[in-house]
Amino acid sequence: MIYLIAFAAGFAFGWFRAAKRGGDRLDKLQYGAGHGIAFALAALALSILIARLIY
Repeated sequence: MIYLIAFAAGFAFGWFRAAKRGGDRLDKLQYGAGHGIAFALAALALSILIARLIY
């Protein structure tokens, strides 16, 4: 579940970042998808790290 939240947060961050740079709708979607995937991968790595440290 944390991955979906991280993806949504990353998507929103990428969308606003593209909007700030004056991008059109496709630019916003591309930035959103890229940032969403990066945030979800970071959340996955962090959850694996936490699980390894606990057990």
